[in-house]
Amino acid sequence: MHRLAGFTGLPAQIAKIIFMAIADAALVAMFFASLSKHGGLLTIVIAIIFIVTNIVYFSPRTVPLKFLLPGLILLITFVVVPVAYTIQMSAFNYRTGNEISQPEAFKQIMSQGLQPDAANTSFDFLVGRVDGKLVGLITNQADHTSAIATESGVTPLAPADVKIIDGRVVGASGFTALTPDEAANLDSTISNLKFPDGHGAYISPQGDSAILLTQTYLYDKKKGTITDTLSGEVFKDNGVGNFANTKDSHQLLQPGWKAFNTFANYTHLFTDPVVRGPFIGVFVWTTIFAFTTVIMMFSVGLLLAIVLNQKLRFRRFYRSILILPYAIPSFMSILIWGGMFNRQYGAINGLFHTHIDWFNNPWLAKATILIVNLWLGFPYFYLVSSGALQAIPAELEEAASIDGAKTSTILRLIKLPLLLQILSPLLISSFAFNFNNFNIVYLLTGGGPTDVLHGKTAGATDILITYTYKTAFGSAEQNLGLACAISVIIFFIIGSISMWSLKRSKVLEQI
Repeated sequence: MHRLAGFTGLPAQIAKIIFMAIADAALVAMFFASLSKHGGLLTIVIAIIFIVTNIVYFSPRTVPLKFLLPGLILLITFVVVPVAYTIQMSAFNYRTGNEISQPEAFKQIMSQGLQPDAANTSFDFLVGRVDGKLVGLITNQADHTSAIATESGVTPLAPADVKIIDGRVVGASGFTALTPDEAANLDSTISNLKFPDGHGAYISPQGDSAILLTQTYLYDKKKGTITDTLSGEVFKDNGVGNFANTKDSHQLLQPGWKAFNTFANYTHLFTDPVVRGPFIGVFVWTTIFAFTTVIMMFSVGLLLAIVLNQKLRFRRFYRSILILPYAIPSFMSILIWGGMFNRQYGAINGLFHTHIDWFNNPWLAKATILIVNLWLGFPYFYLVSSGALQAIPAELEEAASIDGAKTSTILRLIKLPLLLQILSPLLISSFAFNFNNFNIVYLLTGGGPTDVLHGKTAGATDILITYTYKTAFGSAEQNLGLACAISVIIFFIIGSISMWSLKRSKVLEQI
């Protein structure tokens, strides 16, 4: 440390310049990479970090920030930015079928309107290059005229410019055909080629042939409508990411696009009966689960701490045994307990000679989760309660004993209030952890049992975090915008309860 403090002068200045040059190069590379991918918020954050870092480390007036800045950057990058991005995405219709940009969605919709023309015009097709650009050499199978098809149109060829072998066009003047290997490497590119014919139609390759496609979808830019000329149906932008039929709003053109919908995802949680019912049920169970778990773990941990705080034989052995569940990785313990509660070969049913289906009964599944979570959590509260009990001055207990107070009275009126004041931050953090305890629910029950026969989306043991996961990734119909809205609600619930509890316990006033 003394050597580092003495590292000043020109060598330190050179080292700082080299370090900042490397950091700036990395940030600039990240900025342009994010910009090329339309990073949005992330691009802005990288730019701000670049500017602030250079100001702080090249200014002699910002000495305190030189030490705080790395931590602030990590806080912003891994906490603030994800929260801000989640809030941002919660205001979008971002779901299966509405995942791409509007221009890309429009392009795909219009490509779906391309249909073979009424005459079923077809061509012999040979892919090659002209002046380095990918083009097609087409020969009409009806009149045997040939032309070069490019992205800008079709250029007819004179018969003298066409090379024919065995009655088939194999080349043309200025045209270089692709080799079989080149064509194989560009197979996906070639299959997506569409050459305009100059009359509103497109020539589309189909292997060694091509067909003429006409556009059946007509877009009216002024009205913002797409008309299907085959059926006569008119589709208009519904403002939430889709072209919808003007006569039937449920009929949509796919794909849609990611569209801004302000608070629609939040109102959807409370106004749509299909979503509101499961959400409220899951929220109630999540709150009950978190409170019950914390109370059970604290009670058992405190009870064991009080018992083992007495002079007992083999006390050290008991203490070492009690912390074993805390020492084993939680996911391993959860999977082991899942096997023990298995209906067919589980140790629980085998021990009592029963055939209880623990995971397919809603109440039994909830009880199972509480039992397993108690097993995983009580060693932690036993350890912190033991430490807190030993931190309480012995003089308080002695004075109360002299005054004639009983052991139970001392525990209830002296020790327990002091313990609650000491452990309040830990109880709050434990509540927050169990409110978002994804592992115990997902690994043990998967959120089930779920009544899928009646169209239920949430299981009996789903908590908000697993319900959010299912909403985002757990089915064929993924609703990422709604999942982000639920995540934001979870964030504000946990934050509000934590701040209220800390204020009531006066922990912040003591800092």
